[in-house]
Amino acid sequence: MSVTLHTNKGDLKIEVFCESVPKSAENFLALCASEYYSLSPFHRLIPNFMVQGGAPANPTPENPKGGQSIWGGPFEDEIRPALKHNARGIVSMANKGPGTNGSQFFILFDKAPHLDGMNTVFGKLIGDESLATLAKIEAVEIDKKNRPKEKIIIENVTIHANPLAG
Repeated sequence: MSVTLHTNKGDLKIEVFCESVPKSAENFLALCASEYYSLSPFHRLIPNFMVQGGAPANPTPENPKGGQSIWGGPFEDEIRPALKHNARGIVSMANKGPGTNGSQFFILFDKAPHLDGMNTVFGKLIGDESLATLAKIEAVEIDKKNRPKEKIIIENVTIHANPLAG
């Protein structure tokens, strides 16, 4: 299964590891299908490390600023020894500690082995266009708090049944 995040910087196609991390995959795909990520920003960018997004574009009391899972609360990690933060383009759940996954995720600019065992890897970018888009995102200037100085927005999402589908 794969999805394409259509951003204002280009497309990011993600292969989602449904069999290895079913709960994380279900959460991400359901949020994609419900348009949860549409118009949401990538709000944190650390060059040579990662870009983070997945918080709601318009927070409400029912959908708080930091975002939440499809179950309305945090869910457990799905740490798999075979899934590592070992390459550019790895997609992983952002969290605030064990068992605190919600809607936020990040995409690596470089390997980050210190995150193995701490964050759930649930996908990876596929295709040259995705890697070119990631390079454009990484080139965006940031402020002192690692916030992008220009908006990086997920405009909408396409869900593909087959990772090799166009």
